[in-house]
Amino acid sequence: MHILPQGQHSEEEINCSVSDFISTFKVGNLLRKCNAEKQKGIPVINIFRYKFVNVFSRSSMYMQMKTNHFSGSFSKNTFYRFLNDPRFNWLRFTTLLALAVIKNFFDPLTSDDRADVFIIDDSLYERAGYKCTQMASKVFDHVSMKYKKGFRLLTLSWSDGNSFVPINFSLLASSNETNQLGDFTKVDNRSLAGRRRKMAVTKAPDVLLELLNYAVNAGHSAKYVLFDSWFSNPNTILKIKEMNLNTIAMVKISSKITYEYEGSRLNIKQIYSRNRKRRGRSRYLLSVDVKVGKGTKDEPSIPAKIVCVRNRSNKKDWLAIICTDMSLSEDEIIRIYGKRWNIEVFFKTCKSLLQLRTECHSLSYDALTAHVAIVFARYMYLSVYQRKDQDERTIGEIFYVLLQEMEDITFQHSLFILVEAMTASIKNILHITDEQVEEIYKDFFFRLPEYMQDALTSDYKVA
Repeated sequence: MHILPQGQHSEEEINCSVSDFISTFKVGNLLRKCNAEKQKGIPVINIFRYKFVNVFSRSSMYMQMKTNHFSGSFSKNTFYRFLNDPRFNWLRFTTLLALAVIKNFFDPLTSDDRADVFIIDDSLYERAGYKCTQMASKVFDHVSMKYKKGFRLLTLSWSDGNSFVPINFSLLASSNETNQLGDFTKVDNRSLAGRRRKMAVTKAPDVLLELLNYAVNAGHSAKYVLFDSWFSNPNTILKIKEMNLNTIAMVKISSKITYEYEGSRLNIKQIYSRNRKRRGRSRYLLSVDVKVGKGTKDEPSIPAKIVCVRNRSNKKDWLAIICTDMSLSEDEIIRIYGKRWNIEVFFKTCKSLLQLRTECHSLSYDALTAHVAIVFARYMYLSVYQRKDQDERTIGEIFYVLLQEMEDITFQHSLFILVEAMTASIKNILHITDEQVEEIYKDFFFRLPEYMQDALTSDYKVA
């Protein structure tokens, strides 16, 4: 059985999966816990639901209102007040929603022997109107190795190797005044909005630890923490170990970062050059035990294993992976680190399908934070329904199936309205019996094109 219905279905059936997700994981209660409560008028969950499912329509709120297809029971101003409200704690919302999804849905499906992981990475979040956007900056994109305008979306996520769930995030700006482009007006640091902006200009490794600590305190757990070389430094690895978590990360190839190896302080290049490499078809070139940290009273050292592997994109080059769990074999370290690729798929999906960059044009930092949080909730929804019934389709395939079905609903709904209006007019003007109306309808039905007949047969029975 496919997790999302295909073919012709009523609007109630299509929206059933969204309603089930919202009720199963008590999204309304989570919003209230995060200060997202109505002061008067429209319930917050109604506005959240509209924003949540609007990605599956091909028109924006503006175009829906222009073409009289807007189905919301609230005004445009109410919708924007919801997004711009600085009191809503979106960091807590995504953390708690992810916890409910993982503990109540994914954990029972995951074997205790499977290595679940936290994955941390960042991605560029570009903004076109950067000069007017609050906190927008010139930020360094370590993929293109260039400065670009917008934010760095630092994300903490969870994966069991099969499914992926984003947990929380921070839109990072620049702390360097020369790189600050938008409005950096100071906000009271005691307020939620002030703390959110303070985190935005904090160094990424420190925010990484803050997001991880927030998730752990909320009840999240995993066996390992994965990240690439951009965040890999001894201080971060030591701090993560203090949280009783083990790290598997790419080693930064730098002469400034050293490890204790055979009684000497050596950088990774020196360690690699001192040892003989494995030959043949071995999955790795070198494996050595080192100690991370200075080994002083203030910074005690911890044991770790460094595994060097061939760079698949350049066979003459090599890469190094560090692991603080000494019980793991080299093959297991390589296999588990491979799960980090899931977050790259996540970023691609959010940008290409879930309208991370294109849907929200607000200039408010709080509104952008709300938008990213709802995009994360959309991805959790797709992850849940991909996993149900062992569906083999990718997240992208599920998105397009649902998108196509929502278009079918719009067509069906419009066609039903026309037929019902025509039937009512015939009965009112001609004063004919129900049997005569049925005969007229049959004649009308069989004159329609086949695709219109298919759309009507789900609700209208034709003899």
